[in-house]
Amino acid sequence: MNSKYLIASALLLAAAPSYAAPAAAPVQSGSYSVETYHTRVQFSVDHMGFSTWYGDFSGVTGALELDAKAPRNSQVSISIPVASVSTTNAKLDGELRAADWLDAERFPAIRFISSHVVPTGHGHARILGTLTMHGVSRPVVLEASLHGAGTNPMSKATTVGFDATAHIKRSDFGVTKYVPLIGDNVDIRISAAFEKK
Repeated sequence: MNSKYLIASALLLAAAPSYAAPAAAPVQSGSYSVETYHTRVQFSVDHMGFSTWYGDFSGVTGALELDAKAPRNSQVSISIPVASVSTTNAKLDGELRAADWLDAERFPAIRFISSHVVPTGHGHARILGTLTMHGVSRPVVLEASLHGAGTNPMSKATTVGFDATAHIKRSDFGVTKYVPLIGDNVDIRISAAFEKK
């Protein structure tokens, strides 16, 4: 490479702002809200026994009352807009929003509200609560783990993040289209960031 380009590249890199990854910090108790733009809900389901099909929801909102000293006293609620469903297949997305599947018009949100938290190890907990989807409410357990805590280097907000998984049967919520051709068992993965109010 020409030395002029090497020098120019070096100058551009030197001039660019640098953002270090936030250092690990103690988790702070308090009231938090979902940081919507960096929270992701993903689901997967067996597709005719040939593959696993994935989808996402975006625009998630919610609140967290976090007691860092006594995690069992914490509470969390999450609301997921059904119309945000995305599978990278626009035709399928429309079908999933329709009455035969999730019926976004009648049931615009999927909601989870915790009832209690059971710590299962350092940075890990089982969150028991109620999931309401498609007009049906059922008990669901989230297996959650602390992803990280600290000050967001860009927004300067005190932030805490968690990863969680859950397993449900969609037929329990009245979503029975093509069962068992399309799997009844649904795996859910959540990566949620919360900002302190």
